[in-house]
Amino acid sequence: MRMVDLIEKKRDGLELSTEEIQHIVTGYTDGEIADYQMSAFLMAVYFQNMSDRERADLTLAMAGSGDQIDLSAIEGVKVDKHSTGGVGDTTTLVLGPLVAACGVPVAKMSGRGLGHTGGTIDKLEAIEGFHVELSTEDFIKQVNDIKVAVIGQSGNLTPADKKLYALRDVTATVNSIPLIASSIMSKKIAAGANAIVLDVKTGEGAFMKTEEDAKELAHAMVGIGNATGRKTMAIISDMSQPLGFAIGNALEVKEAIETLQGKGPEDLTELCLVLGSQMVVVGGKAATLEEARAMLVQAIESGEALRIFKQFIESQGGNPAVVDDVNLLPQAAFKTEVPSKLEGYISNMVADDIGTAAMVLGAGRATKESEIDLAVGIVLHKKVGDFVGEGESIATVYSNTEDVAECLDMLYNSVEYSSEPVEKIPLISAVITD
Repeated sequence: MRMVDLIEKKRDGLELSTEEIQHIVTGYTDGEIADYQMSAFLMAVYFQNMSDRERADLTLAMAGSGDQIDLSAIEGVKVDKHSTGGVGDTTTLVLGPLVAACGVPVAKMSGRGLGHTGGTIDKLEAIEGFHVELSTEDFIKQVNDIKVAVIGQSGNLTPADKKLYALRDVTATVNSIPLIASSIMSKKIAAGANAIVLDVKTGEGAFMKTEEDAKELAHAMVGIGNATGRKTMAIISDMSQPLGFAIGNALEVKEAIETLQGKGPEDLTELCLVLGSQMVVVGGKAATLEEARAMLVQAIESGEALRIFKQFIESQGGNPAVVDDVNLLPQAAFKTEVPSKLEGYISNMVADDIGTAAMVLGAGRATKESEIDLAVGIVLHKKVGDFVGEGESIATVYSNTEDVAECLDMLYNSVEYSSEPVEKIPLISAVITD
């Protein structure tokens, strides 16, 4: 089997066989296929697309290129949740204990963040003592005992994806639906989940800027998941403005705790209830979404979700007292209010720009080598559709330096006003099941 023949076949829009796709992935991972040939193949896929079967085969080949986690020793249907990313996306911190409180095991592998704020792992490390390295035995035991554990990704999980992504990044082939979908789903499948619930973001703060593109990606990922034997569904949710109010690691942990207490932002709470309902249904603990939602609400109101969160923190070495006293989280030295320069209704809050403003403070990583300041970030006081008076604070900046002029400029430039009332942005626009 010659790589040049496979490049030519895909270039001409023909379908590759399962064996041919396996040959390409294995050969490139092992170093037998050169970068320049794989670059040509990626560009052929970019222009010619892939069939549903080819996408599933590519995903399975990538998942099989390294470690695959065996979760069969965990009782019940293991349900994973994946978000395509955004600004202020704290859902995993809320959903883990919330869904676990309903009896659905959440055995999650998460990564560190590159961009606006840290990833789930970084956020959890804002809790004193929390560690994300567990042996496989301890990981499985913890999920069986309390139904939730979150660990860092294995170093040898989907090595093919790591090599391919680095190549896509420098060959202008990142924005390819089959390549994006197989990249995401290969990691989910290698991590051992039986069912997968996807939160595909759309808007200025999302990778997919338009709803049409978000739906195309969602259909592709759901198709791959179902074709590979994992019950998979997706929702399309808005990321034109930040989710919730907090952007920054310790600040987002605080907001997650408030949400588990029933006092969280309306949009973050609603998204967690929608995603959580899907997880509880596919996890076999409820027959309908309505029943599942009622179970989730009860878990919050009874305090059971919060109790599980405490157990989760303590089981992974963290200080559970942080749940009752959020001042035990890292604290920034300076607080700066951001007074509105205008009066009116907020018509737009550009999520990307607000996220970048938080990164400038040190809340995120500009490069993989950057160090995160877990204490800093931004807490918004207004969202799109809210009225604000001149001089009223629209946000608070938490920093460890007095000079926050660059951050303030970015915040002011990210907010637009209208003299007329503005409709609030719908949070969820579609549910994709096939």
